[in-house]
Amino acid sequence: MLTVGDRFPEFKLKATVGIDSLETAFADITNETYRGNWQMVFFYPKDFTFVCPTEIKGFGDLDKQFQDRDCQILAASTDSEHVHLAWRRDHKDLRDLPFPMLADINKDLTRELGILDEEGVARRAAFLVDPEGIIRFVYVTEGSVGRNPEEVLRVLDALQTDELCPCNWTPGEETLEAA
Repeated sequence: MLTVGDRFPEFKLKATVGIDSLETAFADITNETYRGNWQMVFFYPKDFTFVCPTEIKGFGDLDKQFQDRDCQILAASTDSEHVHLAWRRDHKDLRDLPFPMLADINKDLTRELGILDEEGVARRAAFLVDPEGIIRFVYVTEGSVGRNPEEVLRVLDALQTDELCPCNWTPGEETLEAA
């Protein structure tokens, strides 16, 4: 699995970006689309499941805070953009998502990241990627356990201080001085 310090792989994927019409529902997203900004790319196993929409909604609820930190959220799974669209139209918590849902149907990105499981779906993994395309944080949980979007935001805040941050540090608290 790629980890902290590795370059996030190049990709070009279809993404579901809206639900209004087929003409406006999809866009091509690449690793260059948001270059110059932080990116938080999180993978989930499958559409039309149980834990996944709770996480997707959780990240959606914090999207403005990520945007305030120049960080673009991207959700991704190995489902197609059409399945993403159907799920977003079907699930009330997903209809107004403020970020793209990437469709890694060939599983190339998932495989390159090392998060393709034995069933052929993405592991529940999140990557904070800096403006130069370098992975700075990885968060992986068992498929049955949802992640904490507020913790990912806290880590982004800590990374953006460029300082030493102690355990449980939150914005506004003192950072550490190197001796």
